[in-house]
Amino acid sequence: MAKATTIKEALVKWEERAGEKAGEATAVKLYGQAPPIEKMDASLSTLINCERLSLSTNCIEKIANLNGLKNLTILSLGRNNIKNLNGLEAVGDTLVELWISYNLIEKLKGIHIMKKLKVLYMSNNLVKEWGEFAKLAELPCLLDLVFVGNPLEEKFSAEGTWMDEASKRLPKLKKLDGTPVIKAEDDEGEDG
Repeated sequence: MAKATTIKEALVKWEERAGEKAGEATAVKLYGQAPPIEKMDASLSTLINCERLSLSTNCIEKIANLNGLKNLTILSLGRNNIKNLNGLEAVGDTLVELWISYNLIEKLKGIHIMKKLKVLYMSNNLVKEWGEFAKLAELPCLLDLVFVGNPLEEKFSAEGTWMDEASKRLPKLKKLDGTPVIKAEDDEGEDG
């Protein structure tokens, strides 16, 4: 079997294609490498100006080595083998969008450190409990959530109660699974 592509190798290829230095680039795309990337290794720390990093469609199992990415606002990790959200602490203060659909995430432990996260695309993962879903309420800025294809969503969509139940638990949400969240008017005058 072919050896995995390292981040370093992927960056060399990317620099050749893009004609710019990875350390100076604001957007770096390392998605769909062949053979796929398996580890987010320390070479990532060279991406000091990177605002948008795409590592989707690889075989990454763990989020790691984001410490040097002080400007990262959009991280795309869809279609990997990621099982949890450990490793996001390093970008907790800057990340605005996390795209992590089609992974193996069951628990949302650690999501609360994403203080600026507005957009979370995490469809087709393995979240099956409201207890885990409720952790999303700890994200003060979350406005747009895609959660379709998780066992929890599938169960309650089948019953026709998903939108109501999910938006009740995340009252600040503006968009759920691509649909604008419509709030009932009578929620307005409660604090008076």
